[in-house]
Amino acid sequence: MTNHYVATVPVKYTDNDGQERTRFQRVGAMFRNTRNGDGSEFFSLKLDFPVAVQELVMFPPSSREHEE
Repeated sequence: MTNHYVATVPVKYTDNDGQERTRFQRVGAMFRNTRNGDGSEFFSLKLDFPVAVQELVMFPPSSREHEE
C-alpha cells in the first residue's frame, strides 16, 4: 500500500472543440503517518506552494466527537 496520495484541484476548461473538460492540477501530496507513542495513524497534507498555511494534518475523529 502506498503511503502517499497526490492532492489535486479540479480545473474546468473548454477545449478547441467547445467541449467542457476537467483537468486535475496537482497542489501537493498527502502522506499516511504513524505516531511513535501509541501507533495511531494520521495524515499530513504538504502543499506545493504557500497559501495561508503550507501543511494540514488530518486525524481520525476521536471517540469524544459525534459522528454524523
